[in-house]
Amino acid sequence: MNPDLIVSLGQKALEMTMLLAMPVLLATFLVGLVVSVFQAATQIQEMTLAYIPKIVAAMVTVFLLGGWMMSKLVDFTREILVNIPVWIR
Repeated sequence: MNPDLIVSLGQKALEMTMLLAMPVLLATFLVGLVVSVFQAATQIQEMTLAYIPKIVAAMVTVFLLGGWMMSKLVDFTREILVNIPVWIR
């Protein structure tokens, strides 16, 4: 196998990882920001108040975008498996 091919595969894998993780991370970031502003405004410093909304936001995001995420991951995996014989030559 060519070293350029290995680097390219690694780069594509990292891009896919970022693409799939971005919606969940963005949703939890935005919810965390809103909760932090709410806590600062009301001076409620309860630690568990920040975790529950983030978990719910992550679950809702995965529920809504899970089909899209799975199709992207299956397409990427299929592309890799189909190209293995070409790369081994």
